[in-house]
Amino acid sequence: MKLFDVYPLYNVTPVSAKGIVVTDDKGQEYLDFYGGHAVISIGHSHPHYIKRLKDQLDKIGFYSNAVQNPLQEELAEKLGTLSGCQDYNLFLCNSGAEANENALKMASFETGKSRIVAFKNSFHGRTSAAVAATDNAAINAPINKQQQVTFLSLGDAEGLKRELSKGDVCAVILEAIQGVGGLDEPSTQFYQDIEALCKENSLILIADEVQSGYGRTGKFFGFQHHGIQPDIISIAKGMGNGFPVGGILIHEDIKASHGLLGTTFGGNHLACAASIAVLEVIEEEKLVENAAKIGAYFNEKAKEIPRVKRVKGRGLMLGLEFDFEVGPLRKKMIYEHHLFTGGAKDKYVLRILPALNITEQDIDVFFKALKSALD
Repeated sequence: MKLFDVYPLYNVTPVSAKGIVVTDDKGQEYLDFYGGHAVISIGHSHPHYIKRLKDQLDKIGFYSNAVQNPLQEELAEKLGTLSGCQDYNLFLCNSGAEANENALKMASFETGKSRIVAFKNSFHGRTSAAVAATDNAAINAPINKQQQVTFLSLGDAEGLKRELSKGDVCAVILEAIQGVGGLDEPSTQFYQDIEALCKENSLILIADEVQSGYGRTGKFFGFQHHGIQPDIISIAKGMGNGFPVGGILIHEDIKASHGLLGTTFGGNHLACAASIAVLEVIEEEKLVENAAKIGAYFNEKAKEIPRVKRVKGRGLMLGLEFDFEVGPLRKKMIYEHHLFTGGAKDKYVLRILPALNITEQDIDVFFKALKSALD
């Protein structure tokens, strides 16, 4: 049997990793400024993370959600405290797509309606309603297109008001910063307009924090830069530092009932151990503050590169915009300078999503390599 060929692959085979250093099967070291799509939040093979997982595996790795699992309660308490979202309840699942799927399902349950408003260049996942709310026709199959989704431009407050007034919308779903789309973000005014219109029309505001959450933008959640309170918050990528885990934070005004949501693997013992370890490291090493600090340093260093048109994003969810497509530059950075970076739907944007404990010295190395690659 062969693998189903859906991934264009770089000719690199990692076999070990520590911090931001990834080593391949030939012994070549690479610096990781992408973290596998913002997944590696506290660095590869963090010793506290490894110990937590090993200790948990010695006890119990998995049982279903038919029994008590105090680790889920510990995770919910820790997450509420660090994020400032104590007035939410946590439902655990396995991925960002699944998180958004459950968020949209809850919105439809709560409102009794089905249409979704999303935004151009959005990315919310590859499953049913989540992929229907993703602005990419190439990954939407006919079965997904049965979902009712309206796409608006970021900042189109009049269009939003018009669509919501029709009375058939269950939810507005929005990334605080568009990841795959290319690091665009709504203005504070637009975010606040969305919140007000959702309240006025009694529908659900979903903050997709799958990529922008967990301190990546310099606050625990990206929406916190805008002074608003979503009804549901979806989380995943940096949550488990590589262990598959996701979830939604559901405001306590939305009531639960048995059987409303469910999952076999979500919230298992190993997933909780990984997620608690990540939060403990974020708190102990002050990584939210570090993301803000290093993001500011990155912006200053970028000013030294004339070919950078602008820096997009916040904290350590960053993009460098050029006046040329960055695909060849990414290859050059990998094969000649041994650095991992990311691309986006906007082919002119180079995405930078390193671990949150990265240092100024690491950023200096990145820009030295970038200058050399551009020359």
